[in-house]
Amino acid sequence: MTDPQHQSYATHRQIVPLFHGVLFGLLVLTLIGAAVNLYESLGNSERLYSASLILVLTFATIMLTFFSRVFALKAQDRAIRAEEQLRHYILTAKRLDQRLTVRQIVGLRFASDDEFAALAARAASENLSEDAIKRAVKTWRPDTYRA
Repeated sequence: MTDPQHQSYATHRQIVPLFHGVLFGLLVLTLIGAAVNLYESLGNSERLYSASLILVLTFATIMLTFFSRVFALKAQDRAIRAEEQLRHYILTAKRLDQRLTVRQIVGLRFASDDEFAALAARAASENLSEDAIKRAVKTWRPDTYRA
């Protein structure tokens, strides 16, 4: 993990080795094994049901893993949107521009207070992508709480 005090565009992504590497690898291997098991069970009616069940459960586990990640990120995006809306209001006494998307607001969270309002206005007027917003940040404000 990078030093949070020196977070930058190049180092802000967080990888959790056990989740992104080990769990993903195990799920892929399990899916392959379950598919091979089902294929080998096609001529054997006694094994076909259990082989099919193993494949279905493996696929369900993959979906559960995917959706648990997606749902957690959606909840974090909602919290970030509220935090950045409040931060903008504190800094400018105005709400964030309604044209900004959640993805743009998520990108703005890395901007320092000194550049936040101007970058938010630029992002809205030029319809900057989340990545373009992050690249435009001059003084990076670390976010170490994102999972």
